[in-house]
Amino acid sequence: MASVQHEISDSDSKELGPATSYEKGFASNVTPGAPGAVVVAEDPAAPSQQVSSGRQSLSDVFTIFCAGFALISDGYQNNLMTMTNVLFRQEYKKEYTSAVSTQVSNALLVGEILGQIVIGLTCDYLGRKTAIIITTLMIVIGGILATAAHGITILGMFWMITIARGVVGFGTGGEYPASSTSASEAANEHALKRRGPIFILVTNLPLSFGGPLAVIVFLIVLKICSEQHLSTVWRVCFGIGCLLPLTVFYFRIKMLNSKLYRRGAIKRRVPYKLVIRYYWKSLIGTCGAWFLYDFVTFPNGVFSGTIISSIVKDNSLLKTAEYQLLLGSIALPGVFLGAYLCDILGRKNTMMLGFSGYLVFGLIIGCSYDKITKILPLFVIFYGLMQSSGNLGPGDMLGLLSSESYATAVRGTCYGISAALGKTGAAVGTEVFTPIQNHLGKRWTFIIAAICGVAGILVTFFFVKDVRGDDLANEDEAFRAFLVKNGWEGEMGEEDLRAFAKEGIPGGVSTDTDGYGRREDEGLELGSGSGDEEKKGL
Repeated sequence: MASVQHEISDSDSKELGPATSYEKGFASNVTPGAPGAVVVAEDPAAPSQQVSSGRQSLSDVFTIFCAGFALISDGYQNNLMTMTNVLFRQEYKKEYTSAVSTQVSNALLVGEILGQIVIGLTCDYLGRKTAIIITTLMIVIGGILATAAHGITILGMFWMITIARGVVGFGTGGEYPASSTSASEAANEHALKRRGPIFILVTNLPLSFGGPLAVIVFLIVLKICSEQHLSTVWRVCFGIGCLLPLTVFYFRIKMLNSKLYRRGAIKRRVPYKLVIRYYWKSLIGTCGAWFLYDFVTFPNGVFSGTIISSIVKDNSLLKTAEYQLLLGSIALPGVFLGAYLCDILGRKNTMMLGFSGYLVFGLIIGCSYDKITKILPLFVIFYGLMQSSGNLGPGDMLGLLSSESYATAVRGTCYGISAALGKTGAAVGTEVFTPIQNHLGKRWTFIIAAICGVAGILVTFFFVKDVRGDDLANEDEAFRAFLVKNGWEGEMGEEDLRAFAKEGIPGGVSTDTDGYGRREDEGLELGSGSGDEEKKGL
């Protein structure tokens, strides 16, 4: 992005107002379109007069790492029912029917869908920090309610667990847009060239690690309590889920909203019609691909323990948990491979590669189900490879693409909508998983996964933007220019970097869009017009 240097007059400072006033002097290396950017003599890298460069940098680092630690709890909660479903079937054989199992499992999903939409909007309107604090509290409160679940009857207890899991789901669902957008924006400021791999390692890696972690915790608690006290086992496992998000709660209270958010936020009169017009194709891509991914991966995660349990000869709870741990461990390498490939192949190609794994391994398992299940370790290995390919492709790329394809002003909202459509797919997949097994046979759950892999490749190819890790500020400037061109004159930003949208559109920015939110002349560097044009824009 072009460097700009010019003198700021007193009149310029008065026009911007006290919240975004410049210090009189020279503004060098000013990001085009950031009227609030300021050079303080003692701290040239400071984003504004109110925030020092050291404080902003420290906040970015803690935001990145805290996102990872917090999302471990999300992964834990998402996978907690895998072994708990098996336990409930043994402990409450009469009461825990397939209908009750689906009810309890779907409670988290329904909560997550609501959380992703509500918190997606919240983190755009009120800020990433406020949204993150709300999600943490919801996870803790819901976890406490689930741990203490009781009822006059066993079915009453399951209804309380259902409600509690819904509350937890609201929190874990909200973490997706809140933590992921803040981590992406912080990584953009702190390590732009490595933003993609860093984002994956602090989002999908902890989410995926939550699966093996939930099984490890279950095995430890089961070993301590024994199979004679299964009620204690599941309550302790639920209770541990409350502790994980609290480990980073203090640091999240102290975090700052990102510099991108403080400059690009739209808190009033959000032009949603223009947003849809600008990003309609990207939304179809991220929403459709996420729906297909979660339709496959979530029910296969929730019911994988039940599938393995049905194959284990002695129906041992311990043996089932051990194979479940192996399954989760095999799925993890895909996360690292996706992080490595995202910059080499590009996000779009990597995601299509992952979906192709559903096609290959889904057909292998589905077509040879009767034979392969007689060799349990081989079945678990191929099952794990199918899940690993999901992590490599859509698991890694969907969050990354959803955080990079949209401007900061609507990043949380578009991310939340995409993730919510994904969880809708998960809810549908969970609802139809057992009927498919009962009416078509267990092999068809894998064959349908292969079909979804083909659909995922097509949706990705035709609708997903090919992002290569450009500065997120570029997308913000193009989106802002598009809004101004179409008559929107609202205010953008907050606190120290607030300004009207029409202030600071750099020369050379095209406002034409192909539906991806991508300019037709995307190769043109922002701010690459003449110096006079840039000064006029600023």
